[in-house]
Amino acid sequence: MEIKPIYLSQMANFCYRIGDEATRTCAVIDPAFDPEKIMNEVTAAGYTITHVINTHGHSDHTSGNAAIIEATGAQLCIHRADADQVTALLTRVLNRFMGGKGSPKASRILEDNDVIDVGETRLKVLHTPGHTPGSICIYADGHVFTGDTLFVGAVGRTDLPGGSEKQLLTSIREKIYTLPEDTKVWPGHDYGPAPSSTVGTEKQTNPFTS
Repeated sequence: MEIKPIYLSQMANFCYRIGDEATRTCAVIDPAFDPEKIMNEVTAAGYTITHVINTHGHSDHTSGNAAIIEATGAQLCIHRADADQVTALLTRVLNRFMGGKGSPKASRILEDNDVIDVGETRLKVLHTPGHTPGSICIYADGHVFTGDTLFVGAVGRTDLPGGSEKQLLTSIREKIYTLPEDTKVWPGHDYGPAPSSTVGTEKQTNPFTS
């Protein structure tokens, strides 16, 4: 498995390429703002995108869905509780404002503990509601991609529709902090002192979850 963060500066987002080296296929997590940059990076690395995974339905994580899926035919995966949000009118309007266009419907609806097979690489779905009802994290072989649930030294906001601080903290403590402490944390935004962290570090130092 090869992991590549792709930095999208408009809102300090991280999109991630998770590549299966055996098959040269990959998943792209949370494409937004600049799908051309994402596609160019993936092509230059010699991968083919087979899956687009949204950690939740907000426009700053989904506005690149359409362009990448139209170019590759990739499968769009999102949790059931956020599936309608990704195609909602407001999201479509915001997607265009952010340089993309309306997302297609999900071709795979995810549930907690589902496994997404990308070539020979297995990605496990962790349902982590709180930022949105359908927020998920993706766990893969010592790595967890946390979207807007957990940042480095911070947590996702809960003041938007569907948000819940109680749910968010429960999700972090029961779904993320129970992973091995050396699990690398890859957040959805570069809002912290470093671009990545570990579960052990966040358990010990994150002021929002102590």
